[in-house]
Amino acid sequence: MNAIVFSFTRNGAKISLKLQKYLDSCGFATEIFTTRRYRDLDPALKEIGPSLQLMCKEAFPLCRLMVFIGATGIAIRSIAPYIRSKTKDPAVISIDEQGKFVIPLLSGHIGGANGLAAGIAAFLKAVPVITTATDVNDLFAVDEWAARHNMSIYNMQSAKTFASNLVDCKKVGVKSEFPIRGPLPKGLVLAEDGPVGLAISLRKSVQPFVETVVLRPRILHLGIGCRRGTPKDNIEELVIQELKKLKVTMSVVKGIASIDVKKDEEGLLSFAEENAFPIRFYSAEELNAVEGDFTPSAFVAKTVGVDNVCERAAVLDSGGGKLLLRKTGRNGVTLAIAAEEYVVDFNE
Repeated sequence: MNAIVFSFTRNGAKISLKLQKYLDSCGFATEIFTTRRYRDLDPALKEIGPSLQLMCKEAFPLCRLMVFIGATGIAIRSIAPYIRSKTKDPAVISIDEQGKFVIPLLSGHIGGANGLAAGIAAFLKAVPVITTATDVNDLFAVDEWAARHNMSIYNMQSAKTFASNLVDCKKVGVKSEFPIRGPLPKGLVLAEDGPVGLAISLRKSVQPFVETVVLRPRILHLGIGCRRGTPKDNIEELVIQELKKLKVTMSVVKGIASIDVKKDEEGLLSFAEENAFPIRFYSAEELNAVEGDFTPSAFVAKTVGVDNVCERAAVLDSGGGKLLLRKTGRNGVTLAIAAEEYVVDFNE
């Protein structure tokens, strides 16, 4: 379950049935709940219980989206005790029981509630009620854009100042370590320094403006090889050590790659799961087909059929990206790091 819908009236239950199909078509795994009185309208409907508050408490950290079909007050009282921060809370949307208005209540930008509300409103032929200042003024929303482009944000307080300056019709600066394609959004100007601005970098230490919002694209891929039975801690220790040398953190890692003979390696799988990194395993044939200058090992070639696992896996997983770290090893682990080619496009 990564989307949950609550309804409290007969018409609300009917809307939830339609909404479940729409959300599932958007890639959600959706469960719909209503009161005991309307549960028998359709087998897909489940009963709210033991209480709405308890269900919200359990669902809040697990769901990407929560929808309440009914009065906004019900939604607000139900979620209020569990709100943490705009970087962690799920998208929360309220819809009136006639399906006329769709209102994002929480995580409009980072959680995607604004965009989801617009999509749901179009599906229901309803009116989306968007209240965030950047949206109503048709301005660039840095947190929403970062979320859509799989970036981590450093310094959310500066993000608020950034948005306030745009709303007040003040120019804000942009500095990027990556090439920029196409025009800048309204209010943004290229700058080396200034009072408020946006920096796009892998490193959060980059602070060209007095108040700097740092967007860090998740574009690094870890190629990892290891001896049989290598514990998770050994893998984690080497990864953290080498990322620190590159002056980056695990927040910019997009995924892990290795050879398919390691697909049951518990330490490697645990490291990926603990950090919520997708992990891909490639065959020796796929790794051998990767073009480039790699550090060869006769022993590895004899053992698994390819002369280098970590470098080839990192480059392959990054779509042919550049090696930032060549093969390095410690305590039974080998690691290489590659970065995807990245171009900033504010119009995507």
